[in-house]
Amino acid sequence: MVTFTINGKEVQGQKDWTILDVARWEGIPIPTLCHHPAVEPYGACRLCVVEVDEGRRTRIVISCMYPVKEGIKVRTDTPRVQNVRRWIMQLLLDESPASSYLKELAKSFDVKPSRFQKAGVSFACHLCGLCVRACQEVVGIQALTFSNRGLKKEIASPLQMGSKDCISCGNCLYVCPSLGMEQLYARMRA
Repeated sequence: MVTFTINGKEVQGQKDWTILDVARWEGIPIPTLCHHPAVEPYGACRLCVVEVDEGRRTRIVISCMYPVKEGIKVRTDTPRVQNVRRWIMQLLLDESPASSYLKELAKSFDVKPSRFQKAGVSFACHLCGLCVRACQEVVGIQALTFSNRGLKKEIASPLQMGSKDCISCGNCLYVCPSLGMEQLYARMRA
């Protein structure tokens, strides 16, 4: 077991756990968007940032990927952490203004859509990858994947064709925090 502190409280976790794992075990809230216990961590949304002090310096890290270490001091709600989360939330909301889940999450950070939000966006995917990982890791097939790169990156069926591998299990819809997956699912089945 590894012993360290979160918000001044001494906690313990197994060596292969992350800060987020221990925080959830201890009931300490850390917001996430791309994390689900059924799949491996991916670190796409960056919303789970925390401040870690390892003795040399303090830095902002993503808690879903950062392994626990003996003696570190983790703070989940400092002004620096809150500022970073607000900026990330603002970027996510501007990228996917049609996502009802993001709108609700943004309210908790007191973030409102900015003047830079995308207009007329009906597909509210923010590329968290939960659907892709659920399809591959839980169902065991590859009916979904990431397609393209950079600003054109999207989630699609392999080769942008109707997926013959999809078994219509609905796992991708279940884990998706945006409403856009329904449209992708319809395109895949076409």
